Amino acid sequence: MININLTQNNLKIYFTSDQHFGAPTPELSFPREQKFIQWLDIVKQDADAIFLLGDLFDFWFEYKTVVPKGFVRVLGKLAEIKDSGIPIYFFVGNHDLWMSDYFQKELNIPVYHDNQEFTFNGKTFLIGHGDGKGPGDMGYKRMKKVFTNPFSKWLFRWLHPDIGVKLAQYLSVKNKLISGAEDVKYLGEENEWLVQYCKRKLETKEYNFFVFGHRHLPLEIELTENSKYVNLGDWIGYFTYGVFDGEKLELKEFKN
Repeated sequence: MININLTQNNLKIYFTSDQHFGAPTPELSFPREQKFIQWLDIVKQDADAIFLLGDLFDFWFEYKTVVPKGFVRVLGKLAEIKDSGIPIYFFVGNHDLWMSDYFQKELNIPVYHDNQEFTFNGKTFLIGHGDGKGPGDMGYKRMKKVFTNPFSKWLFRWLHPDIGVKLAQYLSVKNKLISGAEDVKYLGEENEWLVQYCKRKLETKEYNFFVFGHRHLPLEIELTENSKYVNLGDWIGYFTYGVFDGEKLELKEFKN
């Protein structure tokens, strides 16, 4: 478990996910990238830490010497914020699960491939992207095992990047094979699989907050008197994010 104490009373911890930059095309994605950079410029003024909970890119694959073209402004802003002394934590999503060591080496940003436990000011958090958790969705879970298999990644690297990246972008945007094609409608507390996952986790350990993305729905659900599930929504239709002030965690919408 990683422990973080807010260094000043007015500082905050920010959470964001599911930007899917590059989709459906780089040109149509660019205004969303600009809006996200505006948000980063604002939150860096009082951020004690920033958490990126996956699917920052609609597709990302790291060859040994090549990464996908584009996203220079976003990567540059993250580098600027990290160099200023503000910690940034990155959790891979189902669209950028082929993240390797580029963020660590170039931006000094740690990358996590599964849920992690944190404590902030004595409050316990379980944080992750959220894909493949909870009951059901066996088709996606099987597909994820194929995509993350070292042999599968080794085979993909033999494709020239001009072919491999274009093919993967097509599958990601058009066929939804990588995303699993989750229904973005609210299913009700009893049918929300991430809610069920959180409740099962509470059977063995107490968490004050569960923070996930992936569902593309901004959700705040009280699980118990002392435990809350938050889904961060996305930066496609909602432009929502989470902010923790040392006591409470809330969802907010960026309208700037």
